[in-house]
Amino acid sequence: MSKTTNAKIQRKTNPRTPVLIAALKEEARQNEAAIWRDVAKRLEKPGKNYAQVNLSKINRYAKDGETVLIAGKVLGSGLLNKAVTVAAYNFSATAMEKIAEVGGKCLTIEEMMKENPKGSGIKILQ
Repeated sequence: MSKTTNAKIQRKTNPRTPVLIAALKEEARQNEAAIWRDVAKRLEKPGKNYAQVNLSKINRYAKDGETVLIAGKVLGSGLLNKAVTVAAYNFSATAMEKIAEVGGKCLTIEEMMKENPKGSGIKILQ
């Protein structure tokens, strides 16, 4: 047997993921925005390797009013005392509540691409 017949083929179980990856790559080509290609590469990895970022980490590394992108899930552990815009693949319910409480915004990656096609001023956390 050759290696190719024995190789395990990775398929995304969430139908949203391949559509999002294709959209990110297209946006990167159209707007020459390397950030979207970087996010697409992060989402092409297995789901267990996606970033899981707590609010305490966002609070530590983001400035007030800044835009942060997480190629994974935002978790509600820790305190957030800055009004930041957070774009992520997924949010826990607690994280969404805490971000809204301090005047921040929760966006999907798709919404962030529409709002900021050039990807300028976005900080990626992992």
